[in-house]
Amino acid sequence: MSALDILSRLRGFDVVSLAPLQRVLLVTDGTLTEILEANFFERIHLVKVSQKVIAAGPSHVLIDPHPGEALIERKILLQGEQSHRNYAYAESLIAVDRLAPSFRDALLNSSIPLGRLWLEHRLETFKELQDVRTQPADGLHQFFGCADSTPVLVRTYRVFSAAKPVMVITEFFPTTYSQGQTCLGN
Repeated sequence: MSALDILSRLRGFDVVSLAPLQRVLLVTDGTLTEILEANFFERIHLVKVSQKVIAAGPSHVLIDPHPGEALIERKILLQGEQSHRNYAYAESLIAVDRLAPSFRDALLNSSIPLGRLWLEHRLETFKELQDVRTQPADGLHQFFGCADSTPVLVRTYRVFSAAKPVMVITEFFPTTYSQGQTCLGN
């Protein structure tokens, strides 16, 4: 699927009005952390909002789980190390037993972003885009400093390793980055 095909999925939203960075963030299959660092020239670190182990259920169909399989439900922020600015929020569902023990331990016990863990552990991955959309910031306003009604960009993708889905990741980021705040709107 081409970048233009992906962007055309944002029905009812003026894609041309997006800054080039936002368009890249929506279509990339690279790691968000590296792209944000290169753009903002600031080290990005991970802040865990929450992380818990849950049992797989019928609503977790995208990860193709075994009944009751252990999954990590993780919510994080990608935040500027110096500015403390939140550039992205992400929710991940991870089939923890499908990962090597060293990867699993690093995931559970460190604050290293997933993309960097993939590189450090040489995890071969394939990403399959599931959805791109806009939605109101709702509860994310606390992270991005905007109103609940302000639109944010969202992309969801599955991560495969060894031909099996191991993660489903949904990333949220502002429609624009401006000085001193991470999203605009009322």
